[in-house]
Amino acid sequence: METIQTSRLLTENGEQCSTCDFREQSKQLRLQLIKSQILSILRLEQAPNISRDMIRQLLPKAPPLTQLLDQYDPRVEDEDHATTETIITMATKPNPTAQEELSSCCLFSLSPKIQPRNILSAQLWVHLRPADMVTTVFLQLSQLKPGREGNNTRVRVRSLKIDINAGAGSWQNMDIKSLLQNWLRQPGGNYGVEINAYNSRGEDLAVTSAEPGDEGLQPFIEVKILDSPKRARRDSGLNCNEKSEETRCCRYALTVDFEEFGWDWIIAPKRYRANYCSGECEFMHRQQYPHAHLVNKANPRGTVGPCCTPTKMSPINMIYVNSMENVIYGKIPSMVVDHCGCS
Repeated sequence: METIQTSRLLTENGEQCSTCDFREQSKQLRLQLIKSQILSILRLEQAPNISRDMIRQLLPKAPPLTQLLDQYDPRVEDEDHATTETIITMATKPNPTAQEELSSCCLFSLSPKIQPRNILSAQLWVHLRPADMVTTVFLQLSQLKPGREGNNTRVRVRSLKIDINAGAGSWQNMDIKSLLQNWLRQPGGNYGVEINAYNSRGEDLAVTSAEPGDEGLQPFIEVKILDSPKRARRDSGLNCNEKSEETRCCRYALTVDFEEFGWDWIIAPKRYRANYCSGECEFMHRQQYPHAHLVNKANPRGTVGPCCTPTKMSPINMIYVNSMENVIYGKIPSMVVDHCGCS
């Protein structure tokens, strides 16, 4: 549709634009279409008039929102179809060694997919046994390292103070992103970790092994990674850059910046790769697109021929504030052009 509108503009003006001018018009039409499409899908007559300061006041500092925002790493913008993946690794006992003083907990056998540069977030989850009184618990994480003469050392790497109520047990989590990245960069020194959760009476409430009654409550690490799947062979559609001299129908990169729109009401993503289609579709290609050829023959008004248009699109997830000042997380369809073709 964008290309049809552009073609009509060229016909009305009676001018033959250069490839670059044609491409620029396609880009601007795409940006306008994205604006109107978002407002239409969200059922907004106009963009909410909400400032950045108001956004800061509205955003709750709560784990559910924090976890959602973790998905919008700036690197996502530069990846082609980058997605997030969550990997959960349960704690296991370290392999028996000659150093008997190594703690029985815990070793985490991490997936090779987890690399220092693709970690978006990493949480250590520990289950605490029920407390019989209101108490303060110090959740401690220590790294085990071999010392001299077979004596092992424990280096405390993280500590978290938690106030808990009497009653049922609870899951607690600790941010270990930077710690995990360091472990991955120096895998040779990974002899496991020791996890403790001492209350005010010195009792350790941390569940660190699957003893009878504690099955399924051993510690685990939850890691969210940026996963860039291998690019499939593109047998439909061309991909070009702005310096390309290609005149045929191509997909071009286009990054949408909502801050440039003045749309502070969109919390995340602030930018995303939308892409657009531009180029020529000559009549000589119509045998390659039989459906388009039949449509053109049936069109009583006549057309300029097959159009360069998206043939495959994908959605994006968006966090935004509506006119009622509610924070909403939703999926917006058909926001990313995956493939372009003549139709």
